[in-house]
Amino acid sequence: MASRRTKIELHLPDLSLNLMTDRGVFGRQGVDAGTKLLLLHGPDPAPGDTDLLDLGCGYGPIALALARRNPTATVWAVDINERARDLCRQNAEANELGNIRVAGPAEIPAAQRFDRIWSNPPIRIGKAALHELLSHWLDRLRPGGTAHLVVQKHLGSDSLHRWLDGSGLATTRRRSQSAYRLLDVCAGSGLE
Repeated sequence: MASRRTKIELHLPDLSLNLMTDRGVFGRQGVDAGTKLLLLHGPDPAPGDTDLLDLGCGYGPIALALARRNPTATVWAVDINERARDLCRQNAEANELGNIRVAGPAEIPAAQRFDRIWSNPPIRIGKAALHELLSHWLDRLRPGGTAHLVVQKHLGSDSLHRWLDGSGLATTRRRSQSAYRLLDVCAGSGLE
């Protein structure tokens, strides 16, 4: 697909970012409502967090916001889409954020663990693929770590919540607003 870049802005109460998007990347017309809800009402990184993960980073709105909010942490921005990863790298550089590591899933060292994960997960890949994806990454949370997910209600947020709980991961609904739910998932003994 031919490139057709678009410049957008993300404005939050504590920060503003200029971002470049492109065709073939999720949310190319602007930061989608779910991602914005996660950035507005999800938790900020804790001061002691050293490794944060934006799972499915796209062109980087979550990763860049996390990097700006916690400049001492390393923010891992992971996506399978090469164009998205390139945009995320360029957006990090343009916004002068040097604490972001952009990578494909297979490029993350096997021993790497995360204090927190933020994600607007790719629900449309199907339930089995989504469960496999989340199982892999949630298992990489450090003890006491948490994940913060935003999921559309009509795309299975309640079903996902039940599956996470049933997998041994304590999951709570942080907020329900418009068509979205924010879920907090605590690392535990599940998903082995």
